[in-house]
Amino acid sequence: MSTLDAARAAQAALAAEHAAVYGYGVVGGRVAPARRAEATAAYEAHRARRDALERTVRDLGGKPVVADAAYVLPFPVPDAAAAVRLAAVLEDRVAGVYSDLVRAAEGPLRREAAGALREAAVRAVRWRGSGVAFPGLTELTEPAVAAGRTAGRSPGQ
Repeated sequence: MSTLDAARAAQAALAAEHAAVYGYGVVGGRVAPARRAEATAAYEAHRARRDALERTVRDLGGKPVVADAAYVLPFPVPDAAAAVRLAAVLEDRVAGVYSDLVRAAEGPLRREAAGALREAAVRAVRWRGSGVAFPGLTELTEPAVAAGRTAGRSPGQ
């Protein structure tokens, strides 16, 4: 793989992390109190990954993509149950971009991406209550997104 491929994949991962941070702001505001600490931990993990990816993009010679002011959520989030579903979707989407970064990168960056993919997959299982055979393959976790049936920019895309 080329450095350009890795830089593009790192930018995509950074954009997904920006979106996940935004999305977890919604999750944290709607999730049941019993799961609020879990949402906070995920929020902090995504912030840390976002900050690390900003440095990575710079190290690869790029200018880090900035966060959007707001993101279109994939569905309304009026209650705690929807917040849990959103958290699982956010993790699935983040896993997808890290899967791309694993393919594009080598060495330490590849190891970091694999670790981030694993963490997102574990969080998705915790939120969803079940796993998927191949974390990071969007078409197996989100048929509507894979078929292009979402409008606007959504968290993690």
